[in-house]
Amino acid sequence: MTVLRTQLAGLARRPARLLLTGLALIVAATVVFGTVLAQRITYQTILDTFSGTSAAADLVVGNAAPATPEALAIIQRTAGVESATARNSAYYDVPSVPGNYLVVTGDPGTGPLAEVTLTSGTYPTAENQIAVTPRTAERMGLTVGRTATVRLGPDAPERTLTVTGVVSPVRGEGFAGTAYTTGELVSAMSTADVPDYEESGIGRVEVHLAAGASAEAVTQDLSRTLPQVVDPAGDGVATRALDVSNGAELRETEALEAASSMNELFFLVGIFVAIAAAAAALVATSTFRIVFAQRMRQLALLRAVGAGRGPLTRALVAEGALTGAVAGVTGVLIAYALGLAAGPAARVFLDAELALPGLPIVPAVLVVAGTTIVAIIAVLSPAVTAARVSPLEALRSAAVTGASARLGVPRWILGLILTAASLALVALAVTNLPEPNMPNETGELVMLATVGGGTLGFFALIVLGPAVLRPVLWLVGQPLRALGPTGRLAVGGVGGAPKRAAAVSVVVALAVTMIAGALVALSTARAAMDQELALMAPADLQVSAETGKALPAGAVDAARANPELKDVVPYRVTEAGIPVEARDEPNAQNPVLDLSLTSLRTKDDIQVTEGTLGALGPGKAIALDYLGDFTGLGIGETTTITREGRSVTVTVVATVAGLPMNAWAVLDPADMTALGLAAEPTGLLADAAGDRTAAYQAAQTLVPGGGVSVLADQRDDYAEQLLVITVAALGLVGMTVSVAVVGVGTTTALSVVERLREAGLLRAVGMSRGRLRATLLIEASLYGVVGSLLGLALAIPFASLMLAGVGLDGPLALPWDQLALTVLVLGLLTAASGVLPARRASRVSPTAALAMD
Repeated sequence: MTVLRTQLAGLARRPARLLLTGLALIVAATVVFGTVLAQRITYQTILDTFSGTSAAADLVVGNAAPATPEALAIIQRTAGVESATARNSAYYDVPSVPGNYLVVTGDPGTGPLAEVTLTSGTYPTAENQIAVTPRTAERMGLTVGRTATVRLGPDAPERTLTVTGVVSPVRGEGFAGTAYTTGELVSAMSTADVPDYEESGIGRVEVHLAAGASAEAVTQDLSRTLPQVVDPAGDGVATRALDVSNGAELRETEALEAASSMNELFFLVGIFVAIAAAAAALVATSTFRIVFAQRMRQLALLRAVGAGRGPLTRALVAEGALTGAVAGVTGVLIAYALGLAAGPAARVFLDAELALPGLPIVPAVLVVAGTTIVAIIAVLSPAVTAARVSPLEALRSAAVTGASARLGVPRWILGLILTAASLALVALAVTNLPEPNMPNETGELVMLATVGGGTLGFFALIVLGPAVLRPVLWLVGQPLRALGPTGRLAVGGVGGAPKRAAAVSVVVALAVTMIAGALVALSTARAAMDQELALMAPADLQVSAETGKALPAGAVDAARANPELKDVVPYRVTEAGIPVEARDEPNAQNPVLDLSLTSLRTKDDIQVTEGTLGALGPGKAIALDYLGDFTGLGIGETTTITREGRSVTVTVVATVAGLPMNAWAVLDPADMTALGLAAEPTGLLADAAGDRTAAYQAAQTLVPGGGVSVLADQRDDYAEQLLVITVAALGLVGMTVSVAVVGVGTTTALSVVERLREAGLLRAVGMSRGRLRATLLIEASLYGVVGSLLGLALAIPFASLMLAGVGLDGPLALPWDQLALTVLVLGLLTAASGVLPARRASRVSPTAALAMD
């Protein structure tokens, strides 16, 4: 107890040491709990973004088989039901308005189940009334009071719809041509125009329960009272009971199905939690090791006056546990405040909607307990080592003790075991990498092995740090030695205490690894997204002729002459026979086109795996890269493509990861003509020269009866959804990295604060204050440079493995400028973290410094 009181009293006398030690753990707790909150925010945001069921729907009837008007009436009369609405849609042709179609969707317009908000006019209350989205009003000219003549099909009677209001959908506007009215009115109009609509039902019904109503009780009542309906999977005669689903469960299922590619993201969220915990352990271990190493003289004095190893170890562990508990509580509170602020910040600065994190009490308690445990684990090894100090060390300086570079056989064995285990996990990840363009069935195993290998690698670096440090320091120290005595002293200061230097450099390496890994991952993901969008929306607009027909004569020239359009690229697309090995239909029809890829604005985003796009010509083709495995479309191969009795023989001169319009191959126009296609194009792509709506209206005049798609709207909607996910992912990366960044500053500052006695010796032998400050700052920046080199050596290969595990098939995008900036910033950060301590060290008189313990 006396030893413990002595240690706590020492902490009280050295508040700077307590602050710096606790700061690393506070940030660690903030990161871990912040990551938990980010996981909750990400998960809920994806549910809100991708789920097709209203958030207020407690129950959903008719998800597997469509409900009927009779069923809707029964539901609305059932006890415990506050409101119910049919979610149905009718697809109308619009001969009188450019746009060709109008999708009228059922929505109550008001109440908890409303998915739209009225912004002007009134919401429809009678047949032949609709409310439209702002994009529909702008693109199709359907402002409030305007009418549109529509028909439900070529044989259906015409119906005139009047726009009574403009509404803003909760989940985004979607395409131009979206309108709303109540579900009952959708059903009434559809049934009147096409009697078959009555037989197909009204779709599903969303149910919002009254306050205090039991979902189980209402479900049981509905199961007894709802009528039988025709089984959509049967013979048209057999019936089945209407299904009643839980709204929350259905929303989760829908979101995960619609965002199946986000499964890896959920898994990565868990990985970030593990990385944050590992980072916390690394930073805390390094911090305690530095603190205890620089307190060897004090600990030796305690041993000299009779303190046993056991009580001394327990006192140091108790010190770490107390620091961890206080830091855990502080970190949780900080993280929760940041989590609450994330939504408003995203709304203000990024125009993105993020869900609230809720109040996760159990995770908060676990984080506080975990922080305490991490602190105990982190302090245990340094405490045991510190408690073994000989009483004779009281007669030596801390610098002499810290300068020991001998690792010892047990430490070498442990380090080599950790290294071997890390390499084994990396080998496991490499051998299980998914094949390109194949289902990713081993992704989670690859990511787990990669994270495990990286974590073990860092622990190996901690154990073997002093041995690894010397060759790297020799390399980066060469130019510094040329600066004269100051540079040589700085290099000698780092190399003279390799254990301390290794502890700081490992934290820097951790920061660089996570920052560089995140930069590489985001750069690669951004390139992959650009490639995906280049295929989904190679231009702002697509103009297509009617099926089986060509564009009117002069349409391309008219498009090029129109000031609202630019970069007009015509094309022809058709189905052709391509030989396919090992298939029942070796000459199955697949799409080919003669689109000039090099003329597209997005040509640089098309991923070329072999060859060049400019090599296309008569008798040559560009094909999807993975087709070479089962067709004659591999690079350099020659194959024969057939269509309606005609054929052309082409040689593949380039392969790409994807093509617009889901085409298998791009042919030269001469070869398309040889296949029997008319000279006139079947469609064209164009970009908007200015206003997108004006360009859309200009394109509508080119092809009467044809179709115009605003691909840029699709691109914007897709990019907006990705932005929400990216913001959440960046939050995860940013919080995880922050623990290492703060750890850099903490450990670097500690390495200077705890060496005031060394500074006093240098001042005593005649070094000026300015030169001492310069020496300490160069030494601090050396930690950043050495750690950065180690971090980059680990970041790039581990990031590539992680991306391969996620399933990104594109090439690794290395942002060299950002990586170089990272090294520079970390070097400046480590130097800056030593500025104030260096100033303090330079101002301490030699006599006072030599009197310090």
